[in-house]
Amino acid sequence: MTKTYSLNIEIIPSHQIDYTKWNNCINQSSNSLIYANAFYLDTITDQWHGLIIDDYDAVMPLPWRKKWGIQYLYTPPFIQQLGLFGNYKALAIGELIVRLHKFAPFGDYKFNFDNQFIPKLVAQDNYILDLSIPYQFIAKQYHNDLAQNLKKANKAMLLYSIDNELAAAISLYRQYYAHRTKHIHSKDYKNCLQLCITLHERNQCFIRKVTTIDGELLAIALLLKDEHRIYNLLNTTTAIGRKLEANHFLIDRIIYEFAEHPILLDFEGSNLPGVKSFYQKFGTTNQPYFHWHHNQLKFPLNLFKK
Repeated sequence: MTKTYSLNIEIIPSHQIDYTKWNNCINQSSNSLIYANAFYLDTITDQWHGLIIDDYDAVMPLPWRKKWGIQYLYTPPFIQQLGLFGNYKALAIGELIVRLHKFAPFGDYKFNFDNQFIPKLVAQDNYILDLSIPYQFIAKQYHNDLAQNLKKANKAMLLYSIDNELAAAISLYRQYYAHRTKHIHSKDYKNCLQLCITLHERNQCFIRKVTTIDGELLAIALLLKDEHRIYNLLNTTTAIGRKLEANHFLIDRIIYEFAEHPILLDFEGSNLPGVKSFYQKFGTTNQPYFHWHHNQLKFPLNLFKK
């Protein structure tokens, strides 16, 4: 008989969660993602509950807010995808949805790449690259125009190096891209900095940059790392850097540095045509995650917007 979890689902506030069991479930899951770590959630979200199946056989983070007394799910900045982790394949999906609707009758939520069995999902692009093989084999998959751009960058004698200025990297990203990320506020950037400081101390956050031979910054990437992935969290290119194809050079050097490591490079998106095209040039694979919007409120509350 196939086991279901219809009577073994509970949703509890984060302060009641056994973080050791929670993190073990996340880290041992075949679809493990750094965003679902309890510390990450504590730092980035306003507040969160955990949906727990049996004795942490499977878990699901639930970031939430309230407006006009209505509790709703939301996707926090700097968290691309969450969803179910662990042993959830025999889960009674109908029971799960009922529990989620009861907990938060409205919301937008991002299920991870392995949760495509949830009803009424909309796919979102996310590009990954397997770094486990030698660099020369990865580079053979580069698109022709990328190869030409790298030749241009090499002629400019660009320099690839390590940087540890976390606050400066976040500030530069905000300077260049705040106009298109208006949902990210000052407190979110402060939370991101705190997260990166702690992860840097654990050797899970690092910066790579490209400069001219005179030291002028052209492109910079703030990256996170766990046992499974390197996450391209914040990537910024200056105006001059764009002219010199500095970001092409930066990503290529990151790939070169970590080639032959059993890890994925996660580009973190995107559905934006220009960004999408840029990531595809590296011979990436699209591993979509899934947007879930639900509204179980009755009129006129069903007109509620976040």
